[in-house]
Amino acid sequence: MEKLAAILAVMVIAVTPALAIDGWVVRESSGSAAETADRLVAAVEQAGATVFARVDHAAGAKTVGEDLDPTVLVIFGNPKIGTAIIKADRRAALDLPLRVLIWEEDGVTRIGYERPNTLKTRYGIKGADEAFAKMTGALEKLTTAASK
Repeated sequence: MEKLAAILAVMVIAVTPALAIDGWVVRESSGSAAETADRLVAAVEQAGATVFARVDHAAGAKTVGEDLDPTVLVIFGNPKIGTAIIKADRRAALDLPLRVLIWEEDGVTRIGYERPNTLKTRYGIKGADEAFAKMTGALEKLTTAASK
């Protein structure tokens, strides 16, 4: 029976498109880090949110003579959603706008973000449940679109 449970657990993990590890959701992308970041930016803009920055960490590493596999951070948000969370606890502004990390490692491109409920737990935020639900749905939709 234990073997069956272990096999089923492995099967569930193997077919799960995104894994939640330590408050993170990480999925594989079919494109390079640059292509995935481009798709994410396009999806964010199409959804009516604002892209505040796109940080190319590998390019930054080159400026100091270092090599880093492609690693891109996209920072974006929608004040219609984030403001309610910041009003519930001002400290949440340290973690908003949202950040999505895209990186290549061992020949695989990954896209990941911290689950919004992790933010809620970190600061013990009471309320803003609708905003957290919208943020969770938006991140899922946007990163899924970017990873295809």
